[in-house]
Amino acid sequence: MFDFDTPVDRSDSDSIKWQRYRNTDIIPLWVADMDFRSPPEVVRAIKQRADHGVFGYGAASGELRDTIVEMLARKYRWQVDPGWLVWLPGLVTGLNVACRSVGNTGDRVLTTTPIYPPFLTAPGFSGRKLDTVGLSCTNSRWAIDMQTLEAAVTPATHLLLLCNPHNPAGRVFSRKELEDLAEISRRHELIICSDEIHCDLILDPAKQHIPMASLSPAIQQRTITLMAPSKTYNIPGLSCSFAVIADSGLRQSFRKAMAGIVPHVNLFGYVAALAAYRHGERWLAQVLSLLRENHQRVLQRIHAMSGLKTTPVEATYLAWIDARDTGIPKPAAFFEQAGVGLSDGAEFGAPGFVRLNFGCCRSLLETALRRMETALAGRSC
Repeated sequence: MFDFDTPVDRSDSDSIKWQRYRNTDIIPLWVADMDFRSPPEVVRAIKQRADHGVFGYGAASGELRDTIVEMLARKYRWQVDPGWLVWLPGLVTGLNVACRSVGNTGDRVLTTTPIYPPFLTAPGFSGRKLDTVGLSCTNSRWAIDMQTLEAAVTPATHLLLLCNPHNPAGRVFSRKELEDLAEISRRHELIICSDEIHCDLILDPAKQHIPMASLSPAIQQRTITLMAPSKTYNIPGLSCSFAVIADSGLRQSFRKAMAGIVPHVNLFGYVAALAAYRHGERWLAQVLSLLRENHQRVLQRIHAMSGLKTTPVEATYLAWIDARDTGIPKPAAFFEQAGVGLSDGAEFGAPGFVRLNFGCCRSLLETALRRMETALAGRSC
């Protein structure tokens, strides 16, 4: 058993999450990293590598490549060639490289909103123009309106940015939804860059992650898949991610866009990734159990708060909360004043919403939810 109930003090560490509110009484539930210690096997592997004492330039081992290939086949029935893997220091890097590697300057990139903020900035950084289509929410379920999405495709659109599982809506898109996207991609000759970094954090037992590229050989040739162990095993600071690109021409363009700009992965990242993928399953199973409990706690408590609404989280540890009915013009700032630091929905393309990270110990989450309740109750008095 692993101890996820004893808080780990990160307040005086180098944590971006906790540094934002250093020396204040504000609980940080914003950026997507968890407050749990990483799997002990990962910690031991890093210590052993540190004991070696020589830290020259590193490269992914054949062991790590083979472990990832085996993992993708076992979990997702996706047969991947080791030569399709392209190593990256982070998924955000992958999004930006994808925008640079598909089409030309001035072309258009399509995505949906709300969405993880780098999806909205990467096209502009790459000399592309961004088009967005809003997700619809019906019966507490966020979905892509396929007709609206297809209508937004222009002759200058060559890239579709997909987030699955979705951040921040928490959806695990169904096979039918993915097949519809694949058909749109085929009809309009779009490349799909699919962010699948939360694929191992499935909270709804009835859902199963399906890699976009695993649908068929045809869509595999049109897909850049971005993955990492970082969210799953809480090691984002070790900077190890990868792209899976089956088409040799697309992979060559991706590598060309990286050249001279993208640094090598931190060698401790390779070590941690191998240990996590090989030995982290028991740890992950217990984390998922706690996240499911926290998710239910968040659902119940948020639904009981005046003016707030949220939807079930099928994957991730991120709750997407609609605060528009409160009439509060800036809900993130309001809750920050109440002692809870949440992500501002405006950064995701959805003003009036906030995102809450429930990847923390029960006691911290309880305190944060109580503060939110008290703040809203005080406002209505």
